[in-house]
Amino acid sequence: MPVRPRRSFALAAAVATAAALGATALATTTASAAEVPLSGYELTWGIKQSYRTYVSTYAQGAFTATDGAAQAADNGVFTFTDGTGTYDTTSHALHLTFKGTLTAKSTLHGFVREMSDFQYDSAAGTLTADLVSDGGTKQQDVTLAKVAAPTSQDLKDLGTTLTAAAGTFLGSDSYANAAGDPLSALKPASTTSPSPTPTPSTTPTQSPTPSATPTQSATPSATSSSSPSASPSDTVSEPATKGDIADGRLTWGVKESFRSYVVGSVAKGKITTSGGATQAAGNGVFTFTGATGNYDTDADTLTAAFDGAVNFKGHEDNGTYGLDLTFTDLKATLDGGTGKLTADVTSLGEKSEDVVLADLKAASADVTAKDDVITLDDVTTTLTAAGAKAFGGFYQSGAELDPLDLSVALTADATLPTDGASSTTGTGSSGTSGGTGGTDNSGTTGSTSGGVTGSTTGDVSGALASTGSEVPVAALGTAAAVTAAAGAGVVFAMRRRRTQA
Repeated sequence: MPVRPRRSFALAAAVATAAALGATALATTTASAAEVPLSGYELTWGIKQSYRTYVSTYAQGAFTATDGAAQAADNGVFTFTDGTGTYDTTSHALHLTFKGTLTAKSTLHGFVREMSDFQYDSAAGTLTADLVSDGGTKQQDVTLAKVAAPTSQDLKDLGTTLTAAAGTFLGSDSYANAAGDPLSALKPASTTSPSPTPTPSTTPTQSPTPSATPTQSATPSATSSSSPSASPSDTVSEPATKGDIADGRLTWGVKESFRSYVVGSVAKGKITTSGGATQAAGNGVFTFTGATGNYDTDADTLTAAFDGAVNFKGHEDNGTYGLDLTFTDLKATLDGGTGKLTADVTSLGEKSEDVVLADLKAASADVTAKDDVITLDDVTTTLTAAGAKAFGGFYQSGAELDPLDLSVALTADATLPTDGASSTTGTGSSGTSGGTGGTDNSGTTGSTSGGVTGSTTGDVSGALASTGSEVPVAALGTAAAVTAAAGAGVVFAMRRRRTQA
């Protein structure tokens, strides 16, 4: 259904056009008096950041922009030039056609994708292009994205949603209906520098780390204000509402589609846990134990660090892994229901300490204890900018990760709640059935080498459960599967290899 631009845009566009062409051009009484010709526009669009990263990194490919197209530095967004078209002064619809050809090519995965003749139609709210896949027949005027209606006089940073046709062309159904990069269709103020300003404001508004200094408003006076169960010992006897954590457990899966990718038919890798961490059967979530830290139920604050490590390996080539990512020393901090999850991150042998992986948001601001245990379930985890960088930029900041469960004991004799998922040791699972299986992408039993508690390896052919997306086994040629969790692409740290042209 056509999208009608807002009146403010229509008016401004008419004024701008009149200024550009002169009032006499608008006054001409020709057969098509309602249509005003436009020229000199530029289209800036990056398709989707995770797709660009996939092509240039995992697929070891490259983009080539020709015939008037250009790409911004550092694998940035694309610009298509010499936009011409019409502005309808009656319906206020704008239609522009741009020059430029964009080719994505990977010799490793055996694909060539060519896009040209980009057209933006404000009335239909669409961006179309002519497409050629692997040298086949050209498909003309394919709708690649739905484009949001302008909200001002500028056609700048308009939201885009990739279509099913785009997903098929790019090689993964997970791109269908996923958010694409913002789109701008502007007439440059000067002709001196046609290079685009690659500002698709990729850094989503991120509420910074929550106030790191919890308000210690009330060090409760150890007076007679009813400290019910205590014979008033003069020694340091912490009130029941505040103190050190005796034990605890954190259960978190990182991201379900990522786990599936690692052990699947593309990465053909394995997941191992060690140092007190375990993985649930069926390629499940991870549990980290041995919590230490402190709590204050009056101030609703909690800080808990956990033992254990989880390692993801994949893309093995003669004993060398392109993916080798380890999380250790996980720590959750909450203050009034919000907080952060940090970890030490080791990627391909390089360690970064105390990386803020995710922002946390609990269902309630209250930190309360029952039977000397604080329990927080289904805490929302959202990837931070630092977390996205730690993961090699394959997920964008703001991506939703798996929810987190946390329980801590305030006394040595308190009983932590039982949790079947978190108490099950990761004994390996793969494919669609899980289980222990044999070797070579069919699952293994737990590895015991190097103190590893559990190991997971194998082939996953099913759907990415968290997004409903399937691993596109053949979509991009030989092994060109891109798991796009929530449309954001596969998250892993990839060893950079020489691009094969």
